[in-house]
Formats: sequence, structure tokens, C-alpha cells
Amino acid sequence: MPEVIFPGPEGRLEGRFAPAPRPRAPVAMILHPHPAAGGTMNSRIVQELYKTFQRRGFATLRFNFRGVGKSQGTFDNGIGELSDAASALDWVQSFHPEASTTWIAGVSFGAWIGMQLLMRRPEIRGFISIAPPANMFDFSFLAPCPSSGIIIQGEADEVATPGATQKLVDKLRTQKHITIHHDTIPKANHFFENETPELMRSVDKYLDMRLDPNSPIR
Repeated sequence: MPEVIFPGPEGRLEGRFAPAPRPRAPVAMILHPHPAAGGTMNSRIVQELYKTFQRRGFATLRFNFRGVGKSQGTFDNGIGELSDAASALDWVQSFHPEASTTWIAGVSFGAWIGMQLLMRRPEIRGFISIAPPANMFDFSFLAPCPSSGIIIQGEADEVATPGATQKLVDKLRTQKHITIHHDTIPKANHFFENETPELMRSVDKYLDMRLDPNSPIR
């Protein structure tokens, strides 16, 4: 998994990139948790998501937001990080302009950034949002949410509260032409410390369904 450095809005951004194994392969980008809480592209769940998409034949990128690791710049409360994500997606697409589809996966703060990116990039057809902090950040920009996806929550999440996540899911489910799946992982806290296998089973089950050529969700 080669280290890559690519240009961002505030200087260089550091990432890990798995190129596509075949022409027209889909693209996936993974966004990490909040830098102030120690989130990096090497966070455990970010790495697991990266490996999952890579195994499935996606051109897959994870990267550090500005000010994290070797990425230049300083934390910008989500505004600059959204620009970082857009630049990162541009960079991947420069290698794979013919990509059949694009997916975004984000963890906590990264889920918030990823869902904002959905609103800007119509080519994103699927998302995985893990522990989106709907009680801490404003998700009202999802009006309407343009893509189908899954939101996965820990039952014992003490940071992104299950009640706030449920309200977000209920709101998104009122929209036509998209389908929102919602999984709750029993006993799991915000970091899925002991429940990462269950979390990844949920992700894999959803991807099996969505990537099936006969999937009802496009």
C-alpha cells in the first residue's frame, strides 16, 4: 500500500493509495475521525475499511487531513477538511476518470465531512457513515441527501448518541429515491473497541448487497 503525497488546498496531503486492479474499477475514499481526538488515516477502523474496499477491487485512498501526520496546514474545524476531501477525490479521479462509481466511507468526524462531500459530488453513489456525530455537528445540509448508504452506530456510543443518530436516519428516510440502511452494533462504544469484527460484518453485508449486479439500489 504505497505512500502518496498529493496537493491539497493548504499544501501537501499524505495518503495511502491502492490503485485499481482493472479498467473502470470503482473508487473509494476513507475519511478519518477528529484530529483533536487522535484521529488519523491509521485509525483502526479506517484501515479496516480501506482493506475491505481494496479487497473488492476498488481504487482506494485514505489520507490525513491538514495538520495530521505529514499533511501540511492546520485544523480548520471542518471547513478546510471538506476542501481537503474534495482535493483528494480529484486526485484519485485524475488516475481513474473512467471509474464506474464512487463511494465515500467516514468515521465519526470523517462521516460528517463525507456526507458534506456527497452534496458536492454527484458521482458519489454510495456512502458508509460510522458513528456520525449528529448531536455535535449540523447535518441539516442533507436536504435532500443525494445518495443511498448505510449509517452504523454503536449501541453504547457515549460520543455520538444513538438518539441523535436515529433522528438523522428518520429524517433521511423521508426522502424519495434513496434508501438509508441503519445498523446498531450491540454493546459497542464510539470506538468499537471490542466490536470491530461485528462492525465490519455489517459493512461487508451491506457492500455485498449494494455491489450485487441485481441490487435494487442503484
